[in-house]
Amino acid sequence: MNDPDEKKTLEVPDETASAAPSKQAGENTLSQDRVGHSRKTQWIVTTCILGVLCLVAAGIAFMAFWSKSPQGSGLVSQHQSLNNDGNKVVTQEEENITGVVDKVSPTVVSVTTKSQSESPYLGTQEQEGAGTGIIVGKNGYILTNKHVIDGATTVGVILSDGTSYTDVKVLGTDPLNDVAFLKIDGVSNLPAAELGDSTSVRVGQKVVAIGNSLGQYQNTVTSGIISGTGRPVSAQAGNSIESLTDLIQTDAAINPGNSGGPLLNLKGQVIGINTAIAQDAQGIGFSIPINSTKGVLKGVLAGGEVRRAYIGVNFIPITADVAKHYNLSVKKGAYVFSGNDAAAVVAGGPGAKAGIKDKDIITKIGSIEVGDRGGIASLVGEYAPGETIQVTLIRGGQTMTVTVTLEAYKT
Repeated sequence: MNDPDEKKTLEVPDETASAAPSKQAGENTLSQDRVGHSRKTQWIVTTCILGVLCLVAAGIAFMAFWSKSPQGSGLVSQHQSLNNDGNKVVTQEEENITGVVDKVSPTVVSVTTKSQSESPYLGTQEQEGAGTGIIVGKNGYILTNKHVIDGATTVGVILSDGTSYTDVKVLGTDPLNDVAFLKIDGVSNLPAAELGDSTSVRVGQKVVAIGNSLGQYQNTVTSGIISGTGRPVSAQAGNSIESLTDLIQTDAAINPGNSGGPLLNLKGQVIGINTAIAQDAQGIGFSIPINSTKGVLKGVLAGGEVRRAYIGVNFIPITADVAKHYNLSVKKGAYVFSGNDAAAVVAGGPGAKAGIKDKDIITKIGSIEVGDRGGIASLVGEYAPGETIQVTLIRGGQTMTVTVTLEAYKT
């Protein structure tokens, strides 16, 4: 029998030994699961953050595009200025021209005309014309070309600011030049142009022209140089041809409609009145020297009377060819001579009274030499009837001076 109190040794599974490995394995498995779970969570979070950042960047880009788009709700596109804008680089020459334009433009006007013509088929027709003028007196006195207003039944003037005058008076025209004078009534404070000295202009000198180009582009500005002086031309206006002498030649563009506008030096002084262009050439225009109008202008400003001074001689401008042909001792000046039936010196005229004779050579009017600085017509045109001038001449190889009292030219 077995003793119930006998202690028996039983072999049982060693729970500690067997459980320990199982617990460790469970712990390892749990640890691995937690690491994998942690990495998965980090990946998800990272992906979400990157997604959010991408959405933010896309939103910013979209808003930037939307703000520049004309369709952006309530947003206006802005002009993109250049940091290095070449149009803002101003040369000294540009400054000079701009200064001239700013100074003179208010004194340049458009001259409009209406005239009537007869047609055998259409009867009486009204025609319109346009040219340019220069304000020369604050009380409404305007200088323009004679051919601009020739034959006009009505003349109007439009100022640079758009003010229009439809009933402008024609005071008169210069019988020896393509010049006319107009008057706007009822004004007293218009800006007047400053007149320069056309006897001192130089070939190659920079000039500016302003005019009503083609009759529709008011105050068009062109620039160029003086290409020559003392030019004679035969200018055609409509059906009439007028011979003009002693003109200033320029390559500044002078277009139809510019007639009567100013030719200016770089101080903004009027040195010429644009009057003609060479139709069969490029860059050849002509201006009347402003000094040749000053004598008539004195009378106009004094009381509105248009009177031209004259000396009363016929002459030939002396060139190298003329000097050779007539065997003259000088190559500049004016040779008192008439190649037709007219007398070289007008009987009873100012020149005859002063003692000027046929075949005299006039070399100076006042202190100005006749030649490059002006011919007799333009130099005498600087003075008014009744004024007295000194005339230097050569006769028989001897130089002498005579005093001439100018008289008004009679048409």
